[in-house]
This record gives sequence, structure tokens and C-alpha cells, in this order.
Amino acid sequence: MSREKGAYSVQAVIKAIDLLEALAQQGDNPSITVIEKKLDLSHNKAFRLLATLEDKGLVERDTVSGTYSLGFQAFQMAQHILKSTSLIRLAHPIMEELARKLDEAIYITVMNNDEVLFLDMVDSFQQVKAVDMVGKRFPFFTNAAGKVLKSVTSIDVSSRSSKKRQIPDPETLKIELDEIRKKGVAVDFGGVGDGICAVAVVIRDYAGKVVGALTLLAPSFRMFQDRLEQEVIPSMLEGAEELSMKFGYMKIPV
Repeated sequence: MSREKGAYSVQAVIKAIDLLEALAQQGDNPSITVIEKKLDLSHNKAFRLLATLEDKGLVERDTVSGTYSLGFQAFQMAQHILKSTSLIRLAHPIMEELARKLDEAIYITVMNNDEVLFLDMVDSFQQVKAVDMVGKRFPFFTNAAGKVLKSVTSIDVSSRSSKKRQIPDPETLKIELDEIRKKGVAVDFGGVGDGICAVAVVIRDYAGKVVGALTLLAPSFRMFQDRLEQEVIPSMLEGAEELSMKFGYMKIPV
């Protein structure tokens, strides 16, 4: 279905975005009066917009001068966007290489609020494919990508819960995460859907901080044990190491 650009625009949202852009471009932190004139808003509308954005941490108000500036949450969102863009740009060539080598779908995944987000994909040429997961989110403890990412953090899973549901068995999960951390790879069957196998390995930056995970998704019937151990896992680990090096990560010899 086609539609004209702007046909379903919400004016309040447009004005909120205009306001954020004005704050980002403004040299000096403006007062509400300056904002009203710049955006052609009534005092009441400007006040409500600023109050809403302030509640969300996107705008901050100086209580002494009464001026406004971008809030910490706005900068945090910008950092996430830049990080994701950089990650996808650097990861895509390696994802393509792995997808051609293994002939399975390769994703880049990140952790966001105890959920795994599937950011980007290079698909296989196989006739039978796993379902496209780009843009999908899953609780970290349900799948290989989430578990491999969580395995290298110091968060105590027994005191945490996913947005979608409670962790069913925290103690068993802690043992599983410890094993995944030692191996450097997580494998699951059915974590993101019936009949789907996932293999995930972490990507690190120059400081050793985890920035995401390379994740393979394939129909379970193609992921027999010998292939996993001899072909898939070694290739995924090699790809993760190559990508980590692009982020400046240097593995310290033991």
C-alpha cells in the first residue's frame, strides 16, 4: 500500500523532534521564550513538550537560569545509534564471508535491557531457511546470543529478570553461563523458535568490552554434531576474532 510522505504524521511528534533538533543546533541553551519563537509554538504547547521530554531525560532544565539543553538520555541514544551503525558497517563483510562459507544465515546481535536484539543479517542461499529475525527481540536467557553475551558480564542473574518473563531457573542458568564463558561459544536448539539452531560468539573492542555477538541461525536438521564441532563453531570463533580485531581488540596470550 502506497501513501504520500507525511500523510500519517503526528504533529506533536514532529514538534518534539523539531525541538530536540533546535536544542542540538543551538549554541547557547535557549529559554522557553526563544523556543516558542523558533518553533512557532504557544507557551502552553512549548511548556508541555519540554516537560514531557524532560520526564524522559531527553531534555534538561537549568533551574537557576530557566534555560534548556539536551538531556543525558538524548546523548545516550545517540551513542547507541552510532555504536550500532559502526558495528553493522564493520561486521557486514565478515558476516558475508561466514554466510558464504557456511551457507547459513549470519546475524549481528546486541544486548539491550536484558533482551537480545537482532540488528542485521546476511542470508544463505539455502532453499530451506530459518525465519528472518532482523528487528526481533528475545529475553537473553532463552537463546544462544543472549547467553553468550551475558556469560561475559558480571551481572548476577539470580537478581535479574527479563522484561518479558522471569528467569525460570537462575542457578542452572549460572552454571550454563559459566560453561559458555569457558568455551567462548553458545549453542541452542529451539531458543528463538521451533526447529531453529543458534550458534553465537562474542565480539570485543579495544578495551575488551563486549560490543555484540555474531550469531548463526539455521534449521536444526542441518546442524548435526560433527558439523557443529568441526566446521561451524571454529568458523564462527575465527570470524568473531577477526571482527574483534577490527575494533582494536588484541587477545592476550596465556
